[in-house]
Amino acid sequence: MIKATQIRKGMIIKIDDDLYKVLEATHITPGKGQALMQTKLRRLRDQTLHDIRFRSIDKVEQAFLETIEMEYLYQEGDGYVFMNLETYEQIKLTPEILGETIYFLVPNVVFSVEMYEGRPVGVNPPLTIDLKVIKTEPYLKGATQSASNKPATLETNLVVSVPQFIKEGDIIRIDTRDNKYLERVQSS
Repeated sequence: MIKATQIRKGMIIKIDDDLYKVLEATHITPGKGQALMQTKLRRLRDQTLHDIRFRSIDKVEQAFLETIEMEYLYQEGDGYVFMNLETYEQIKLTPEILGETIYFLVPNVVFSVEMYEGRPVGVNPPLTIDLKVIKTEPYLKGATQSASNKPATLETNLVVSVPQFIKEGDIIRIDTRDNKYLERVQSS
């Protein structure tokens, strides 16, 4: 158990048998009364956001996660099958655990799966991923600089803004932290 004043951004804490990732932690010292820790937390079970205020005398349990490298294999029903690269054991993850990572699921890509007490609680994609453009508008001749980007739908149904020269069938590299176009990898 740690004091509430020791909560820091990035920590995983346990509250009422649920795990939360600390997105923001601010120490507030009012002129009168006790100091507080104002936190913004993401519940790992369902990815919901929560604003929770702790008194400085409160204690919370810090959870430590094990990170395992796993390769995404295929979708089976409403689950997604991953394989542990060390033991070759396969597990099925739900869309709730995957969250936004679902847009980066391409077979044979390695993800970091966060485990707590032997069960998966979160999935982190690689920093960049190459995806195929399946739908976009054709290049507009004479398009001005202000209209230099256009939307493109990728093979995983992720929609990103891309430069005018990108066409259907191209493979592009995406930054998974902010879903931004980085470069064209292969032209169709």
